[in-house]
Amino acid sequence: MTETGKNVLLAAPRGYCAGVDRAVETVEKALEKYGAPIYVRKQIVHNRYVVESLAKRGVIFVEEASEAPEGAHLVFSAHGIAPAVRAEAEGRKQLTLDATCPLVTKVHNEARRFHRDGYHILLVGHEGHEEVEGTAGEAPEVTHLVDGVEGVAKLPDFLQEEKLIWLSQTTLSVDETITIVNQLRERFPHLENPPSDDICYATQNRQESVKNIAPKCDLMIVVGSKNSSNSVRLVEVALEAGSKASHLVDFASEIDEAWLEGVETVGVTCGASVPELLVREVLEFLDERGYSNVEQVTTSTETIQFSLPRELRPARTAQGAKA
Repeated sequence: MTETGKNVLLAAPRGYCAGVDRAVETVEKALEKYGAPIYVRKQIVHNRYVVESLAKRGVIFVEEASEAPEGAHLVFSAHGIAPAVRAEAEGRKQLTLDATCPLVTKVHNEARRFHRDGYHILLVGHEGHEEVEGTAGEAPEVTHLVDGVEGVAKLPDFLQEEKLIWLSQTTLSVDETITIVNQLRERFPHLENPPSDDICYATQNRQESVKNIAPKCDLMIVVGSKNSSNSVRLVEVALEAGSKASHLVDFASEIDEAWLEGVETVGVTCGASVPELLVREVLEFLDERGYSNVEQVTTSTETIQFSLPRELRPARTAQGAKA
């Protein structure tokens, strides 16, 4: 990077995580195997470009299983579903494919287990988010949503003998979650921790990469959609870590020229549901305006991959089956 001039710090890792990659590929493979239309409950991932691109190929997005015909191929999104949703689809004899991120499934399994073991579950997350609705649906009678630090005061007064455990939405800000949990523990000293961190590795890695470059940036551009929790968090993390300004855009065309006035160093990253081509378009936009010195700053390397749903995995050959 040059001492003077217009520079870009490109955060890495960024973009598709293993769960998003699996979810998008699930829909693509379903199109190949079964043909259009393929129905998807909710958005497969929270990204406008991905959803619009799949819609052009014959994917129909619905809010509920009841909006898809009986017997249709229906994909559950990466954010997970409540058991009642699965039961509804089964009642309509729909052929379902579950694209839920395995890390979200882990939280669902924890919710079921702690419910079975007699716990009240304090679920840290955002009200109305699909992932939160799915997790809460595993044990609605004992799950209490904690939406932000203000949500701590809204909780009932649990008795000392009542068992409490906290779980979280996987795409939250790590720092904000720690703050909320500390406040929960102040109010309920007997609160127990989950067996492992619920915030996904990709969310944490992308936040750490932004924290690393933000202090050197006059402006941080985060590529992602407004309904993407992890993308919105990256904007907040950038500001908290020292970037002078931070903005969320779906496309390069949404960048306001005024944001670049007096800016020497621009940081660029994207949420975990954003394809790399959208980042490349932002870099091209910046290059056309003199920001040609691009340095990628890598803070970690990701190698995790998740298998497709069983129904979409390649058929094993007779020889392979005997091996």
